[in-house]
Amino acid sequence: MRNFLKNFLLSESIIRDSVSRLMIIVIGLGLIPGPVGRAQATELATRGQQGTAAAQASAVTEFDVNGLKVLIKKRSSSQTVAAGLYFRGGTSNTTAKNVGIEGMMLDAAAEASTHFTREQVHAEFSRQASGVTGTAGLDYSALVMGSTASGFTRTWEIFTDLALNPKFDQADLKRLKDVRLAALRAQSTFPESYIEDLQSRSSYVGHPYLNGPAGTIESISRLTVSDLKQYHKQMLQSSRMLLVVVGDVDTAALRTQVEAAFGHIPKGTYKPAAPPALSFANPTVEVTPRTLPTNYIQAFYAAPALTSPDIYPMTIANEFLQSFVYQEVRVVRNLSYAPDAFVRTQGANVGGISVTAVDANRAVGVMLDQIGLMQENQFREEIVTRVVNSYLTKYYMEHETNGEQVAELAEYELIGGGWRNSLNLFEKLGQVTSEDIQRVMRKYVRNLQFVVIGDPNAINKEIFIRQTVS
Repeated sequence: MRNFLKNFLLSESIIRDSVSRLMIIVIGLGLIPGPVGRAQATELATRGQQGTAAAQASAVTEFDVNGLKVLIKKRSSSQTVAAGLYFRGGTSNTTAKNVGIEGMMLDAAAEASTHFTREQVHAEFSRQASGVTGTAGLDYSALVMGSTASGFTRTWEIFTDLALNPKFDQADLKRLKDVRLAALRAQSTFPESYIEDLQSRSSYVGHPYLNGPAGTIESISRLTVSDLKQYHKQMLQSSRMLLVVVGDVDTAALRTQVEAAFGHIPKGTYKPAAPPALSFANPTVEVTPRTLPTNYIQAFYAAPALTSPDIYPMTIANEFLQSFVYQEVRVVRNLSYAPDAFVRTQGANVGGISVTAVDANRAVGVMLDQIGLMQENQFREEIVTRVVNSYLTKYYMEHETNGEQVAELAEYELIGGGWRNSLNLFEKLGQVTSEDIQRVMRKYVRNLQFVVIGDPNAINKEIFIRQTVS
């Protein structure tokens, strides 16, 4: 229903639809009461956080311990504490031969240390209602912990020992390898995860991201305890690391604990460097044949980085696009259950669209139509304002927990130009205009890199690769 988007762009036409997923559109059109202004939106969005970027920044203490940057955010009366010890570089630290080693090293480190056996770690964490786990990504990895406020001191003791003195037990490594290898071997049987693998192989050729953090069957199979120990030694350099803690902690006392734990580690000479930006010269489509009840489809485009001013209008543009493709593909035409549009947060960033559909050509054609209409038209400014307010409310609600705030501070510090930029979201999104949205749609949402799992005979590539803007 092309007229749906045209009405939304150009007139006050009433669209009689109350689907919950489209609440953002319904509010934007004024069919039900929405936010009355930026002041009210601020109150809803911050939900108890300090009202200004300066006030929020004052809650964060920043210091250096022998080259290790430390961020501590004080949240008074919080009943939990979260922390993350981050390692810069991500997939750029590895090669095709040892890809996946970083995640395996962190997973194994979280099992036991030289001072705490696996059984002791599990018993203590169970008693303290706490935990430590490893996570690896494209741009960085981390050993993260969460605990109750009352159990923080003991959890911190174990957390730092796991990070600094992991045992790397042979039995633990075998068990972790078996789990990872089983997942890798099964990956192609689950289209939802397999399409991400295919997208990476297609879109990241010649880029460090091609060495995905999960690894390959070959690289994981050959890993040894000796490999993990050597890799841990290589990564345990303060110049590679970042520590973030959020909770109701005594900052001065914690600083002393950080100095005691990390003040002796080698500083190293690591120099962080942004990954090369992605660039796609032409639209493409690659089809992997598979007999399935439906076709699985995803496409990437090169999106602005977190450090780019364009990330703010791109974020709001995606909010509109996400709702439009849902309305047109699912609600109006019933072509798919969950069409989607997304913008990720990576050092070399991407956005995209995804859909599962029997009639893949029609579904993709409709989605490209929505992109084209957004590139050709501008929204009324009052609607942009209300969508921004709605997005901010959702964003801040999703970042209420200490764990989410640790992740946010780390993300901006590591790939977003510094943690203080995380405090500018409200201001920057508030400056987004309809003209900005149209401009970024035209600049970035082009040369889509499609991957498809399904019936090759059902795919008309000409529909997929048609440009929505010249």
